Amino acid sequence: MRVVFMGTPEYATSVLKALNECEQVELVGVFTRPDKPVGRKQILTPPHVKAWVLNSGLNVPIFQPRTLKDESVQAEISGLKPDFIVVAAYGQILPQAVLDIAPCINLHASILPKYRGASPIQAAIMAGESETGVTAMLMDAGLDTGDMLGFVRTGCVDKMAAELFGELASLAGRLAVDTLLSFKSITPIAQDNAAASHCAKIKKELGLVSFSESAKVIWDKFRALTPWPGLFLGSGLKLLELELASSGEGGVASDSDTSEPNAKSTAKPGEIVAAQNDGVIVACGSGELRLKVVQAAGKKPVSAKDYINGKRLGVGNQIY
Repeated sequence: MRVVFMGTPEYATSVLKALNECEQVELVGVFTRPDKPVGRKQILTPPHVKAWVLNSGLNVPIFQPRTLKDESVQAEISGLKPDFIVVAAYGQILPQAVLDIAPCINLHASILPKYRGASPIQAAIMAGESETGVTAMLMDAGLDTGDMLGFVRTGCVDKMAAELFGELASLAGRLAVDTLLSFKSITPIAQDNAAASHCAKIKKELGLVSFSESAKVIWDKFRALTPWPGLFLGSGLKLLELELASSGEGGVASDSDTSEPNAKSTAKPGEIVAAQNDGVIVACGSGELRLKVVQAAGKKPVSAKDYINGKRLGVGNQIY
């Protein structure tokens, strides 16, 4: 079967690799976003998908249109005569003219209809979900609203976003191949729009946290938003490494905890409860966090213990 692939980041590359390894799939075109300037020196850098295609020696044409709304681009896609168009984190909306060329299958990193939109993995983590996965979806003109063709699931408790990205990318590749090979026998399932939730593109300000929030909420944000945008306090202090010491929900959360944090502590949010070599225990709105590495604005990262020592802070004082 002839397949056009559309995708941009590393997650998409995993899907492309799986398609390339399938004997029944003939890749006839790869569409990805244009190269863009990266870093302080603004070096023009190709998307992960393009870089992989070039480095792998895969003999397939690469297209990098700024929009799919251009009729000449649509003609190029049609000219490739695809049986399917497979999409994974492409970053552009497919217009109806492209959807009409061939069945368009999207590998969306959530169990739809939950977390439609641009940041489903981070959204699932921040919501405290115990499970997430990938949905193979037959695309329509809406945003992740198409009929569902198949699912794979995995647990996400205490997993960092980077770990979950890699796991879901691998699962998405296998699901893409399975969906193509069994497409004719699949009965599409309509989404329940009433049960849908949405997630937007991650912005830097989402990393702003306060110790008045629960330790569990901050921990989930940390897992979702590391390495970017990361967590930071209103003072600008970055929380680079931390652990959930006590969730405030009736138990100690970290196996390494020796401070016996008390979920019913009367300490105020931000108050230092204990200072140990392996971290500084800080009270939150409920529960407690162990801060391990922090970074003040304009300074280098340091251990949380060295930070409070430098600030002459101790048990009973507050970190802002």
